[in-house]
Amino acid sequence: MTKEYRAKVFKSGNSLALRLPKALGIAEGTEMIVREERGEFRFEPAERPKAKIDISGFWGKAPWLKVPERRDFDERPSVLAARKAAAKAKSGK
Repeated sequence: MTKEYRAKVFKSGNSLALRLPKALGIAEGTEMIVREERGEFRFEPAERPKAKIDISGFWGKAPWLKVPERRDFDERPSVLAARKAAAKAKSGK
């Protein structure tokens, strides 16, 4: 069953605004997408960006977990050449 609400459009600054009834259950500050098709409007909440988790506070929380052993790899030839060039420039040779 579809519920129907009536609301009036009013001027707010240089814009027009539509006050939505609290009974709709939309939280304050919710970003909405308005779609218009053939003179009919549809309002939908915009997708919220996924929350990012700060993992910096997790260090030491699970002491039974072991840090994987580091596997050193050979450096790329371009890195080696850049390091030699920097050392040569620093020594002035």
